Amino acid sequence: MPNRASKRPLYLAAVLLLAVLLGACGGRRSKNDVIQSADVPAGFDVTILADKDNQFDYDGAPLTAEDLKSALRYRKEQSLPVATVLMKRGEKEKIKNEHIIALARIAYQMGIKAYIQEKSGEISEIRAQLKEPEEESKPKEGK
Repeated sequence: MPNRASKRPLYLAAVLLLAVLLGACGGRRSKNDVIQSADVPAGFDVTILADKDNQFDYDGAPLTAEDLKSALRYRKEQSLPVATVLMKRGEKEKIKNEHIIALARIAYQMGIKAYIQEKSGEISEIRAQLKEPEEESKPKEGK
């Protein structure tokens, strides 16, 4: 029967070494370490929040994608700046794919630049592309 008391310090040393290694590898980054890429503007003309039911919070009002597009059009008509739009995570709602797709469509249709702010604070640009039409499938010739 092996002596457990003699192995205990060895196990404790291994656990302590593992904890130190994990602590060294899992360093935290401060906000000052985040570097903005060159194409992200320093400020944004419009900031919106992701809201529940795939809506957007714009100046405290919940808007559908179509309503948001109308509000941005109105800003353009009033000669207010609307060249860049930033979407952030809402208080109770995270940014979903539906939010990103809707904002990408609006940005493409209105000719503006749209950005999203990730949970980590990183800002990325949303770019929409037209889907190329698929070639019509040709019927197979029978023999």
